[in-house]
Amino acid sequence: MKIVCFGDSNTYGYDPRSWFGDRYPETVRWTGLLKQQGFDVCNEGENGRQIPSGEWMIEHACGRILRHAPFDLLCVMLGSNDLLMGSRTGAEEVSLRMEAFLNAVLSRGAEAEILLISPPVMHLGDWVSEERLLTESARMRDHYLALSEKLGIRFADAEEWGVETGFDGVHFTEAGHEAFARGLSQELRRIV
Repeated sequence: MKIVCFGDSNTYGYDPRSWFGDRYPETVRWTGLLKQQGFDVCNEGENGRQIPSGEWMIEHACGRILRHAPFDLLCVMLGSNDLLMGSRTGAEEVSLRMEAFLNAVLSRGAEAEILLISPPVMHLGDWVSEERLLTESARMRDHYLALSEKLGIRFADAEEWGVETGFDGVHFTEAGHEAFARGLSQELRRIV
């Protein structure tokens, strides 16, 4: 199964202990752990990525995804940075952005299933100091579930996988990557 993983720094594999955007080794990142299980994984994670919006950003993102065609599954996990970088942005607005983006992806004719993953809920930490972020990151799950049903795509809730985040409250620890890979692998085996 060939999978394109389109996400932010947690897909990229950012190591929160680094100063300059370093990433965990491939053997630690959840995308690398899936490769070790025999999945053909294309990692399209990028530090700081928000849900693409606006014509140029959407075209660019679709180009990044479709360059891997043909593939069997597109996994999309975004939304945390939208909350972190928008002082008034809530789960409902994030879901509307995601809907516009996924509609654009679907209209490009990618002959693959889509799995929308709700990121783990944020925790208090160096990057997360507002109660609003905890509340809205928890609310994303219900909005994304409703969106997946509306669009007829698959859904997974990474909060259910016991993903550990580091001192910043957002980025996965090494154990978090392992838990995420384990949870996603179970989800993928239901799809195959």
